[in-house]
Amino acid sequence: MNGKPKERTGRRRAFQLVGLGLILIGCFIRVLDPYPVQMTRLVYFDILQRILPRAYDPDLPVRVVDIDERSLADWGQWPWPRTLVAQMVQNLGEYGAAAIAFDMLFAEPDRFSPARLLKDPSLEGVLTVERRADKLDNDLLLAMEIAYWPVVLGTAARLSVEGNHLAAKAGIVEFGENPIAGLTSVPHWTPIAPPLDRSAAGIGGVNVSPLGGTGIVRRVPVLWDGPNGPLPGLGIEALRVAMDETNIIVEGAADEEGIMLAVEIGGFRLPTTESGEVWLRYRHENHNLYLSANDVMQPPDNPDLRAEIEGRIILIGTSAAGLFDMHQTSLGESVPGVSIHAQLLEQIMSDEMLSRSDVTAALELLSFVILGVVVTAVMARFGAVASFVAGGVSAAVVLGISWLAFQNQLVLFDVTFPLLGGMVNFGLLAGYLFVSTEREKRVIRQIFSHYVAPEILDEMELSGHQLQLGGETQEITVMFSDIRGFTPLSESVSATDLVALLNELFSQVGDQILLERGTIDKFIGDAVMAFWNAPLPVENHPCRAAQAALLMRQALVDFNASSVMRGRPPIALATGCATGRACVGNIGSRSRFNYTVIGDVVNVAARIEQSCRHVQYDILVSSSVYEKTKQDMAMLEAGYVDLKGRSDLESVYVLVGNQDVLNTPEFQKLETLHNDLVRAIRDRQSQARIDRMSDDCVALAELIEPGLRRFYYTLSGRVADFRSDFQSNQLIFSHHRRERTPVA
Repeated sequence: MNGKPKERTGRRRAFQLVGLGLILIGCFIRVLDPYPVQMTRLVYFDILQRILPRAYDPDLPVRVVDIDERSLADWGQWPWPRTLVAQMVQNLGEYGAAAIAFDMLFAEPDRFSPARLLKDPSLEGVLTVERRADKLDNDLLLAMEIAYWPVVLGTAARLSVEGNHLAAKAGIVEFGENPIAGLTSVPHWTPIAPPLDRSAAGIGGVNVSPLGGTGIVRRVPVLWDGPNGPLPGLGIEALRVAMDETNIIVEGAADEEGIMLAVEIGGFRLPTTESGEVWLRYRHENHNLYLSANDVMQPPDNPDLRAEIEGRIILIGTSAAGLFDMHQTSLGESVPGVSIHAQLLEQIMSDEMLSRSDVTAALELLSFVILGVVVTAVMARFGAVASFVAGGVSAAVVLGISWLAFQNQLVLFDVTFPLLGGMVNFGLLAGYLFVSTEREKRVIRQIFSHYVAPEILDEMELSGHQLQLGGETQEITVMFSDIRGFTPLSESVSATDLVALLNELFSQVGDQILLERGTIDKFIGDAVMAFWNAPLPVENHPCRAAQAALLMRQALVDFNASSVMRGRPPIALATGCATGRACVGNIGSRSRFNYTVIGDVVNVAARIEQSCRHVQYDILVSSSVYEKTKQDMAMLEAGYVDLKGRSDLESVYVLVGNQDVLNTPEFQKLETLHNDLVRAIRDRQSQARIDRMSDDCVALAELIEPGLRRFYYTLSGRVADFRSDFQSNQLIFSHHRRERTPVA
């Protein structure tokens, strides 16, 4: 009795081991962090920013001087002569800019310098040479102007080696185990034309992504590892110069080399990634950030312009389409690179820094494990639907935590891997459960097919028939069939051979029941009980049951002639059928029940089957079966049977054959003679007349169904020839043992 619980526990443990294996595989994939996992995580972070972008604050001390299309139209194509650039620096300085940072390169000497023009062979003899013109150098003029103001010049990463090496103007103070070792590496920096590099207050990298990086800019390096040591990014260097700070403080891990944790400038602390990058929290582009370079180039006597510039960090860049400095943001917008530097400064000053640490990644992995455990445990115990609900609730909790962490703490907590990983786990576990369930269903179906016809099983599966404790009352046809001559057979063979013989017999008999869409209720020793019209409706079920009884008769003939029965006494079957209303359903306890029928019709069928021995015929049916099948089956009246516990007698009929027999002239003649014989018996005519009429029926029955011979001798009362006791006969006619009006 403990086998099934143990087997069920074993299957559950195997399922849990599969779930644990999937969780471990998922953890391994997350640690490897392949490109698809990374991109899915980044797309989710983009979605968070699109749902809740940073708001623009016009009071933040950051502005961009934009060399826009209007400026290029008024002052000429880029690059401008350095004298114009010097004029711009002078005007911005006089307006009170806290720092002036160029998001552009001055990699080559100014081609418009008089000294360079005079050396151009193509212009020889064309230019008018003024006194000391060969000494005029626009780069020197710009350098002299730069030296007066807090100017930061930009440089860009490049692969080739050209010009002098650049060194940072800022001092780098490190805390921790060599944190700058893990910075994004730059092979070479684009040189700055001398003497500009010596005059600038600061030098910063203009790149907003590593060399060769394309696509959406989500992180910006605040420090780069250049050939001559670390170099700050343009925005960070502009902030340092504006605050008049000498050093940038780098905080790293105390026990691991090359791990950067944060950067500090003055009173600002920037949490960084291990490689020294800062996550950007974007806002939508706002035109109030930009000042046209054309306005700045005008004489510095504009009070409105002064209000926009004074005390602010001024970044100089371009939005002109032809200068190709456009980048994609997490909000799906295309902005100039100088805007990204400006947004970095804005979020530093507003203390809206996004953060994501190793602890966050560990919590993400833990949430994946918890989600996987919940899905596995619930599915193992309650099934896929409950697991889906529990997993959905858990996923909603994780999603809510991620959103609250972003909204309130600006922490980037990834839910894509826990959720997608959980969904994959759920799908694989559901598939495993489906396969194992289908395997079990096939086994159950194979077992159940011995009791229910395969087409009924198909209909039950298609209709979603559910087995529940309890039943319903409906009309059914019940059959009982018992082996006659079982005792002599059991005495002639061993118990093992007897069981094998019964199994073979019941297999052949049961096949006929299933062939006619019957349901085998149970095998009771040497008997079988079956019923029709449940669990699914069976059209013309009384006729189906009668046909099954006839097929069982023929199957028994074949069985007795088989090699299994060679040398053994033949077996006979007694079969009784009745139609009526009964309660059909699952009867038993909540944990263990049988699908069966309960009702008076069951008792009627059982008593009719027992009466076969008194009638000396193998198949008897009730009046209810007769009334519903008399147009389809060849049947003859056999009298009444006295049922225990009932005051009324039940009329019964012998089942001779199917419709083919019914339609033969021989049976129709036999039916007439039989009815005359029954009337003679009821009218108490002389025994001699009854015997003659019985002989006529027997002679005709030999041509139709030889088994009727014993029935007629019993019916006429001449049972002594067959060693039968007429006084034990349960068939009651009006002149036998009880006075009663016969049933027509």
